[in-house]
Amino acid sequence: MRWAQGRAVVEQMLDAGDLQKVTASREHADRLLGQAQRHLASTQHALVADPEGAYALLYDAARKALTAILENQGLRPTSRGGHLAVYHAVRAQLDPPMGRVLLPFDRMRRRRHDVEYPPAGVPSSDLKTSPRTCRRSPLSWTSHSECWTRCPRSERMAPTGKASGNANWRWRRVPA
Repeated sequence: MRWAQGRAVVEQMLDAGDLQKVTASREHADRLLGQAQRHLASTQHALVADPEGAYALLYDAARKALTAILENQGLRPTSRGGHLAVYHAVRAQLDPPMGRVLLPFDRMRRRRHDVEYPPAGVPSSDLKTSPRTCRRSPLSWTSHSECWTRCPRSERMAPTGKASGNANWRWRRVPA
C-alpha cells in the first residue's frame, strides 16, 4: 500500500481476515466495472416487473464498482469480511473527500439484506423497494460525479400510492 489515508484501517482489516492481499489487477477491476455497467443497464429492464430484483442489481453494481477500487490496489474482501469489508475499506481511504458519495452504499446494503432475508414478523409490504435508478449512479461513485439518497419522509412517494412504513421512497440527485 502506498497511501496514508485509511492505511491503519486497511491493515487492521487484513490482520482480522476481512481483507486479503492479492495481485493487483487492472484487468479484473475493469471486468468488475463492466459487470457493474451491465447490472446497471439491466435495472432499467427489471424495474417494473421485479423491483426487488432491480434493487439487488443496483446494489450489486455499486458493490462491484467499489470492489474494483480494491482489486486495482491488490486487495479483496474475504468471505469473513464480505460486502461490509468493501464499504469500510473504500470509505477509510476515500472519506474525505467522498464520504457523502459513499454513505448510501451501506444503506443500500442493509436494505437489500432486509429484502433478501426479511426479519421475522415484518409484513412483506414494508420491505418492498421502489428504486428509481440513474444510468450513472453506482459507476459515478468511482468518478466523484453524483450519488442518490432517500428523500426526507415528507417528500417520499409510495410505489403503490399509499403510505406503508419504509416502502415509500423516491430518489433525488445530490451533488458530490
